[in-house]
Amino acid sequence: QVQLVESGGGLVQAGGSLRLSCAASGSILRIETMGWYRQAPGKQRELVATITRSGSTNYADSVKGRFTISRDNAKNTVYLQMNSQKPEDTAVYYCHAQIIPIGGGLGLVGYWGQGTQVIVSS
Repeated sequence: QVQLVESGGGLVQAGGSLRLSCAASGSILRIETMGWYRQAPGKQRELVATITRSGSTNYADSVKGRFTISRDNAKNTVYLQMNSQKPEDTAVYYCHAQIIPIGGGLGLVGYWGQGTQVIVSS
């Protein structure tokens, strides 16, 4: 069994900062790419940022220069530092990880966290 647990969401004023964390636990052999996605009310879930095991990153154009994704492989944790936040950043933020579970062969399985709400007030 594998779990992803997010934390760090909340309410922030425009221009402020929040830091999200997502810790993976359970029967994990290896974690490859980890990432953050978000879903605003009435909209589809969209990519925010991803980071490979070796640290290569990818960002949505809307967050480049404001958000930073990082990870700690020893702790199976991914972070999202969100600065200069805008009201349009308001959404439920979901953590995603590509994981090789113990006993699952060597195939990658995608796992999602339960989501954490971020509200940016104007």
